[in-house]
Amino acid sequence: MSFTGKYQLQSHENFEPFMKAIGLPDEQIQKGKDLKSITEIVQDGKNFKITTTTGSKVLHNEFTIGQECDMELMTGEKVKALIQMEGDNKLIGSIKGLQSVTELNGDTITHTMTIGDITYKRISKRI
Repeated sequence: MSFTGKYQLQSHENFEPFMKAIGLPDEQIQKGKDLKSITEIVQDGKNFKITTTTGSKVLHNEFTIGQECDMELMTGEKVKALIQMEGDNKLIGSIKGLQSVTELNGDTITHTMTIGDITYKRISKRI
């Protein structure tokens, strides 16, 4: 199953508490909470390019399954990350104390991020 495509955010849960926990300023949290971000994923075998556009902010990350890479967080911080694939539709990452699971089911991507006891869930649909 290929992740390649464009996806628009449909809904999310625990946005504000999660963004506070990762250190995003209140002003940015308020600006971003109602924006419907668009994520474009290009998958070429084990190589991924992911571009997320939220309002005027664009976040671009590239990685290869099973290889350590540099990633930029929503806060702008650059960190080392390792992404693994489970089956053919689930990406699992550990990024600076943050657990990330991205699962593709048909035209829906569910992205769950957990830090401590706070879990943020995003549901996006292919457009």
